[in-house]
Amino acid sequence: MISIIIPVHNEFKNLQRLFKVGSFLAHTKLLEIVVAVSPSNSDSVKLLDNIPKVKIVRCEKKGRAAQMNKASKMALGNTFVFLHADVVPPVGFIDNILHSLQTGYDAGFFSYRFDKDVWYLRINTSFTAKDGLFTGGGDQCLFIKKDSFNELGGFNEEQVLMEDFEFFNRMKKQKVPYTIVKNDLVVSARKYECNSYLRVNLSNLLLVILFKLGYPGDKLKTLHNKLIRTPYNG
Repeated sequence: MISIIIPVHNEFKNLQRLFKVGSFLAHTKLLEIVVAVSPSNSDSVKLLDNIPKVKIVRCEKKGRAAQMNKASKMALGNTFVFLHADVVPPVGFIDNILHSLQTGYDAGFFSYRFDKDVWYLRINTSFTAKDGLFTGGGDQCLFIKKDSFNELGGFNEEQVLMEDFEFFNRMKKQKVPYTIVKNDLVVSARKYECNSYLRVNLSNLLLVILFKLGYPGDKLKTLHNKLIRTPYNG
């Protein structure tokens, strides 16, 4: 079984979209969906109560790392898929994951495109199909065998920003075999719509460099909130 784990904080509209158009829902015999809801997120819980075969995990701690860790402890699958609420999987999503695992990989990521088709965003998405500096970001939807995830100790809950990159670093150090599936997820362009393209890209580059230099997670989070406007987070 595959467990799709979705960390949620103020994502009512995105969850509506995800469960409306998500073709992966057809594979109900192969998967379970575990939604890890942050504290005081009643709107999301109300929506999810009406969707069959969704397991709701209410989290005391806010933050993707903590939410995903708690959900993973309650998940029944032997493979975990960490999906952001504003990311829509492509047709063939589950088959892609199964094929990757059957061909010798213990983990993987997906390439993606934005839901707004403009040339400058296509530049960004071209990098997601290759292994490089930005590989391992949460929007690429990490999938990984449960045993490998547990051996790595799960996500670092002290890493309140870029927990995905920190986990990927440990994956590489432990030589966990991974692949990048070239079947595009659809990612929300809302961050670029709330900021300029240049602002987001320069901010992301700065944050990645500081992360690689060992800048603490809480300071990265503070800097991110100063650099990037995110009104959709409430």
